[in-house]
Amino acid sequence: MEPTFFDVIRERHSVRYYDPEVKISDDELKQMLEEATLAPSSSNLQPWRFLVITDQEAKERLKPIAYGQQQVVDASAVIAVFGDLDSYKQTEKIYNRAVEIGFMDEATKNRMVPRNIETYKNLPPEVARGIVLVDGGLVSMQLMLVAKAHGYDTVPMGGYDSVRFKEEFGVPDRYAQVMLIAVGKAAREAHKSSRLTVDEVTTWNKFE
Repeated sequence: MEPTFFDVIRERHSVRYYDPEVKISDDELKQMLEEATLAPSSSNLQPWRFLVITDQEAKERLKPIAYGQQQVVDASAVIAVFGDLDSYKQTEKIYNRAVEIGFMDEATKNRMVPRNIETYKNLPPEVARGIVLVDGGLVSMQLMLVAKAHGYDTVPMGGYDSVRFKEEFGVPDRYAQVMLIAVGKAAREAHKSSRLTVDEVTTWNKFE
C-alpha cells in the first residue's frame, strides 16, 4: 500500500545510520530529483543544482570534509544542493518551454523575459544569494519527502567544511551551497525529536 502524504510527513525523521549494502539506482535517484524539482521557486527560475555523489571513493573523500560523519560513506548517495546565482540566464529557455507546452502565451513571455533578466541581473549580491538559498531549501525539503515516499531515509547536513568541499569537488563560484542530503535505508531507527506546539511558534495578525 502506497504511503499517504500524512504518513510521509509523520514518518520522515533524520537518519544518521545507514545500511551500506543498499544501493539506489541512478534511474530512481533521477526520478526522485525530478519529483523534487516540482517545488516552487522565485519567478520559476529553478536555481537548484545538484551534485549526486554515489561513487564510494568520492564518498570517502567527502567524509573528512563532513567532519567524519559516517553517514556520508554508508548512505546510498549524498546529494549536494546548490543555488545558481546565474539562474536568471535560463529565463528565456524556461519561459520558451512554458509557451511550447501551453502554460504561457507568447506575449506574456516577451514581456516577462527581459524584465526578469534585468531585475535578477541587478540584484545586490546578498539579495540574490538569499533568494537562491530559500529556493534551495524548498527543493531540499521536497527531496527528503520524496525520498521517504520512495521508501528511503535522509538527513540534511549543514555541518561540513564548505571551503574544502568547493575545492575538492570543483564547485563553480556562482553556486551557493545550500546543504548536503544523505539518502539511503536506515540501519537503525531514527532518534525521535519533540516539537514546540503551534501556539508556541505562532502569532496571529501582528506581533505585540
